[in-house]
Amino acid sequence: MHKKNIAVLMGGYSSEVDISLLSGKTVMKHLDPDKYEPYAIEVLREGWVCKLADGTAIPVNKDDFTVMIEDTVISFHCVFNTIHGTPGEDGLIQAYLDLVEVPQTTCGFYQAALTFNKRDCISVLRNFGVKTAVNYFVNKGDVVDVDVIIEKVGLPCFVKANRAGSSFGVSKVYTKKEFPAALEKSFKEDDEAIIESFLDGTEVSVGVINLDGEVVALPVTEIVSENDFFDYDAKYLGKSQEITPARITKEQTKAVQEMAIKVYKVLKLKGITRAEYIFHNGEPHFLEVNTTPGLSPASIIPQQAKVAGMTLKQLFTGVIETAIS
Repeated sequence: MHKKNIAVLMGGYSSEVDISLLSGKTVMKHLDPDKYEPYAIEVLREGWVCKLADGTAIPVNKDDFTVMIEDTVISFHCVFNTIHGTPGEDGLIQAYLDLVEVPQTTCGFYQAALTFNKRDCISVLRNFGVKTAVNYFVNKGDVVDVDVIIEKVGLPCFVKANRAGSSFGVSKVYTKKEFPAALEKSFKEDDEAIIESFLDGTEVSVGVINLDGEVVALPVTEIVSENDFFDYDAKYLGKSQEITPARITKEQTKAVQEMAIKVYKVLKLKGITRAEYIFHNGEPHFLEVNTTPGLSPASIIPQQAKVAGMTLKQLFTGVIETAIS
């Protein structure tokens, strides 16, 4: 059987580069060796390279997304995209791969751009009856009337960078005087901010995948942060407990899984996604969706797959075959 060449894309240009490299390595390790020939492609500001096992870095030809290895031009049957943040989660890579006609495992460029923009994504989903926090939008350079914001969203509230991942540029604000510093922190990541009401309740994360043409929700993970909220330290430095399956009722599990599948379908997503919800007043409220979620051993999707009785090899094979077909 002829093996398919799979480019595992990792790296990126954002604060999440190191996490993406870990995700990429996980995919490399778990791809089915009988079916696939994986190539590690690092997309970094200083250049795009194919990293060989011995550490040799070979430049990627961006004209057609090929690599020349020992006088042989390697082209790819599929790209497995594990870049978190720009350019892999905001639509840039998706649009480029569309142009060079290489299939890839994540959603299309428009869906990626839409979901990466928290404000736009929430605005679309609200029209489909998806509940969210109360929010207020601010752009860098706007004259900000903090009293008006507090009147709308209340305290405490969250101030977030609109287009950033891994909780970079997020602050929980308790008092009026904390606003300027919180906005400044968000504007370091993006020139748009979103201010959201605090939703008190159980936070959960739901992976959704398209396998063999069927959209399936994975077991639900409950997130219990030791910190004030699920921030970078909680996500990556072990300052949180992730409990799968979540300690919620069967009805709540069903409600949030149905909501997650609805969001996936409404937004026309593809591949592996993961969305966060908070049960506020007993109902799931949508926070955000990740279209290239973390796949490193510490990440939530691998934990959910395990509880679902699915190996990473099965999961990744399903995603690649769906992308190619």
